[in-house]
Amino acid sequence: MTGEAEDAGFPELLHTVIDTTEPRMLAEFYRRLLGYVYRPGDEPTDGRSSGTSAEPEVPDWLVLTGASGNRKLAFQRVDRLEPTTWPATDIPMQMHLDLTVPNRTMLERQLQRAEDLGAELRVDRTDDEDEPLYVFTDPSGHPFCIFVA
Repeated sequence: MTGEAEDAGFPELLHTVIDTTEPRMLAEFYRRLLGYVYRPGDEPTDGRSSGTSAEPEVPDWLVLTGASGNRKLAFQRVDRLEPTTWPATDIPMQMHLDLTVPNRTMLERQLQRAEDLGAELRVDRTDDEDEPLYVFTDPSGHPFCIFVA
């Protein structure tokens, strides 16, 4: 079975890649927040690489998938990352993730979960009747929104 994009000759989005100085830490944050799983082979090991070195595992690239195995997010190690200063304009967002929940009760539940996992609340717009939302930054400083849709 082919998708509309393939039938029309368009590229298909595979996953979104997020830069981070700590791929395992950030992958683990989103795995727990979104209920994703590691792509086979990307799961955490006992903390050691497969070689003879006693150095801890420091992956450069990790992928999370949905339950069906479709890729969702990838994490790429970079040496340096300047987190956004948004809403100040010194360092813009550049990109952000939009996550939705079905109702306000679930929105409030996700506020606590996100903060417990290490997210920082940047904006509380839950008083907006049309689109109540929270804007957070993840542990690497990337913004994401959770809102009622």
